[in-house]
Amino acid sequence: MEVFRTLIKADLDAVEQIIRDRLASEVPLIRQVAEYLVSSGGKRLRPALVVLAAGASGYHGRAHLEIAAVVEFIHTATLLHDDVVDESSLRRGRPTANASFGNAASVLVGDFIYSRAFQMMVGIGDIRVLEVLADATNVIAEGEVLQLLGVHNADLTEGEYLRVVRSKTAKLFEASARLGAVLARQSPAREQALAAYGMHLGTAFQLIDDVLDYSGDRTSIGKNLGDDLAEGKSTLPLIHALANASDAQRVMLREVIEEGTVERFGEVLAALEQCGSLAYARDQAVREAQCAQDAIRSFPDSKFRDSLIDFAAFAVARDV
Repeated sequence: MEVFRTLIKADLDAVEQIIRDRLASEVPLIRQVAEYLVSSGGKRLRPALVVLAAGASGYHGRAHLEIAAVVEFIHTATLLHDDVVDESSLRRGRPTANASFGNAASVLVGDFIYSRAFQMMVGIGDIRVLEVLADATNVIAEGEVLQLLGVHNADLTEGEYLRVVRSKTAKLFEASARLGAVLARQSPAREQALAAYGMHLGTAFQLIDDVLDYSGDRTSIGKNLGDDLAEGKSTLPLIHALANASDAQRVMLREVIEEGTVERFGEVLAALEQCGSLAYARDQAVREAQCAQDAIRSFPDSKFRDSLIDFAAFAVARDV
């Protein structure tokens, strides 16, 4: 991760300053919540993806910095809303904004950040950029609703689960990568190649997040283990286990999903390990990362293209 962060450090520093500047507001509560969010850090993966994709596409300019900040704002707004919907209490090792400031403040500041992102999109003055990001935010919203409909559903299929992932998580990765080609006025084929890269990369990230929710280190991942279980979410490890578990385990897993509880976390983890479900989910993530890498193999050799390939490898090797 640090290898390609070094390559784009100056750009990421500039993006960080844009983020701080654009979060400015005369409303004290907005400033307070915004400062809390900025100080909590984050990997800034999507901004890094915009910068790397622009570099790999041969873009020379400054608009990618503003776009990188926009995609981080969209991501941040969705997190604020997600934490309210999921009643989450911990993110990035700190209490969530809703835990610190209340649900109402989190929802409303999330709306502010969303609307600020669209102000910035209009300011860029590129209708194609606006189209890509507007479409992405709409699909993300659909993905959020699809996930809500799947909560406590022990019959969710792998295909239905992947549809949620492609919409809710991978779509912003896809848009971030696509925009690098859009800015550089690359061919439709190159634009689609980067979009495919982003989609597969985002899917790989989510699959590893699903694995880490059961096997990660709480301090490292910055959230409570078993959060998905507590929320009654059928993620890929659970879906695989339900299809391969013993009858007794299957009854237990269905009860846990339908109830939404972490009290039987140990039993669930034992079933996932016995069924090879965590390994299965990780293997699927590796396949997605490979598809991401393959999508951009034909791009001209450059440090940016190589960093995108490394980015996909990092997606599945990480433990945070």
